[in-house]
Amino acid sequence: MGAARLLRWQWSGYPRFHCGRANLLVHGVAVPVFLAGNIVLVLALPRGAVVPAALGLAAMAVSLAVQGRGHATEATPVEPFTGAANAVARILLEQWITFPRFVLTGGWLRALRASAR
Repeated sequence: MGAARLLRWQWSGYPRFHCGRANLLVHGVAVPVFLAGNIVLVLALPRGAVVPAALGLAAMAVSLAVQGRGHATEATPVEPFTGAANAVARILLEQWITFPRFVLTGGWLRALRASAR
């Protein structure tokens, strides 16, 4: 599945998998941590900066682990990965495009408000 198709697929189901208050709050903190860690990793690798690269990778791993725990609280479980390439593509697209889009279009706030009812 190409990136454009994967993004459409991801976006079409996103609100179903992100409607619980705990998961929404977890994502609100964990996604920026993932993004920061990803940036640090990408900047550190070409410089051979091992410690910053390791810290960036650790931030990404912790962020994903916490998001996984958040997803475990949802009534609708996420679709399983179909392989390693699918996992990497889905994770990067969600972190960099789909979740920020969810926030910027107001979906995150609407879901958070709805979860309080």
